[in-house]
Amino acid sequence: MGLAVSIARRAGKRVVSSLPALFGVVIFTFLLMRVLPGDPAIFFASGPNAGQAEIEQIRQQMGLDKPVPQQLLLYLRDIGTGNLGRSMTTGQPVVTDLVSRLPASLELTFVALMLALILALPLGILAALRPNSLIDNIVRMICTLGVCVPTFVSGLLFIFAFYYILGIAPDPTGRIDIFAGQPPTITGFLLIDAAVAGDWDAWRSAARQLILPACTMALFVLAPLARMTRASMLAVLTSDFVRTGEALGLSRRRVVLVYALRNALLPVLTIMGIVFSTMLGANVLVEKVFSWPGVASYALDALLSSDYAPVQGFVLLMATIFVMVNLTVDVLYGLADPRISIE
Repeated sequence: MGLAVSIARRAGKRVVSSLPALFGVVIFTFLLMRVLPGDPAIFFASGPNAGQAEIEQIRQQMGLDKPVPQQLLLYLRDIGTGNLGRSMTTGQPVVTDLVSRLPASLELTFVALMLALILALPLGILAALRPNSLIDNIVRMICTLGVCVPTFVSGLLFIFAFYYILGIAPDPTGRIDIFAGQPPTITGFLLIDAAVAGDWDAWRSAARQLILPACTMALFVLAPLARMTRASMLAVLTSDFVRTGEALGLSRRRVVLVYALRNALLPVLTIMGIVFSTMLGANVLVEKVFSWPGVASYALDALLSSDYAPVQGFVLLMATIFVMVNLTVDVLYGLADPRISIE
């Protein structure tokens, strides 16, 4: 009970300390959208040939006829009531659009992160166990490729190789095959919804559609995870408790997997939070390449249309997720490492 109270107290302090950062993000995004070139009223008023009266009507609907300070105060009031505005592109409230599209981005991010961890942890451990060897050099080369190749390039290469040349991948046109039945919406995660409904044909279709974009994102974050695992394992393997365990006659495998790996994963846990938040924001290119209906592609379409409300809502959502992920990682780190007090 005392531990739960301590965790809740620490989480509350972190949330309160993050409020000024969120407020700053809101102000910066609002002002940035106002200084971008172009008039959104002209865009939504049927193009540059629209009449002045129509343009002024659109400006009034969007609140652009008021002074910027007044627009900011009204926007902060709306945020306080949970109103993020209405998208002029879709005609729907921004909250509704974000809620409907967020599961697609989260599903892609979670699967990509899982694939990256499955590859990065063994590669980082092998590279640390044999530094400067052939395995170490191969791991470094893979990490360098992951950093140097942009996500949209690797995504297009995957499509060209596995869809166009080999013909083993499905059309990169969304989350599920157009000929497959859509499972009933429960969580918004197609893999979970299809499994709960027992629709395994839809599950297999959703999984096939997810493989290429998830692999593209996994390659993007493979480098930092593998590098951190390698560096952390190298540091732990030279520590006193590892040498003591080996001197006591413990097997090399037990020392590495039970004692060294557990301590080496603590820094990896920290960087996982940063990587996850980065992936959510960096999904935009992958979502556009694979026609993935997530929040990142939604925000990009709105930005190209000078649609202020969706972009501001997307940035606020990403900032909130970033704070919550860092808070979760902070609490988990304190629980995983007894040397760090929850207080």
